[in-house]
Amino acid sequence: MEYLKNIGKSLLYIFSIIIISTFLITILNYFNIIGSKIVAILKIFIILISMFIGGYLIGKNSKQKGWLEGLKLSGIVVVILVLFKYLGLQDKFSINHLIYYLILVISCTLGSMIGINRKKI
Repeated sequence: MEYLKNIGKSLLYIFSIIIISTFLITILNYFNIIGSKIVAILKIFIILISMFIGGYLIGKNSKQKGWLEGLKLSGIVVVILVLFKYLGLQDKFSINHLIYYLILVISCTLGSMIGINRKKI
């Protein structure tokens, strides 16, 4: 039960960071404070940071093998993103998307590896 609580907490952090940051970027873009090229860069950067933070939290709360916990968490998030993207938007799969999801998995795994090493004993 504690494991599901840790996964749920990490997923909540990941998606809340994405939603709040996207809302702020949308407002800034609407009022022409930032340009569209910066928005495209920030979209990628925000998801990478949120995956890293979620991986850090799951690694900090896990007992062993932070890399495995990061892979599990990133697998859950990537499956959710893939289902949303391809089932909801009817988008074609490309190699760029595969590279993007691989970078997300690496970010979450790296965060969990750092999180398990920074755990207070």
